[in-house]
Amino acid sequence: MLSIKILSTSGCIYEGKATHVSFPGELGSFSVYPSHAPLVSTLVKGNIVCYPPCEDKQTIPIDSGFVEVAANQVIACIE
Repeated sequence: MLSIKILSTSGCIYEGKATHVSFPGELGSFSVYPSHAPLVSTLVKGNIVCYPPCEDKQTIPIDSGFVEVAANQVIACIE
């Protein structure tokens, strides 16, 4: 399970657990699953889509940002 935190200048937009999450990366969309290799990536205009267990997916529109993945923790800073 992934621990997700999505932050903006106005505060925490989303925080919770997810089975996976998709991002609009600068080089194309990508998904992160548990045990994903560590990475840092820039994000472009699009949607972050979180897939919490036993709940409907959460879609968060963004203009830009970056994401860091390490040890099943995902932190995104967005605009």
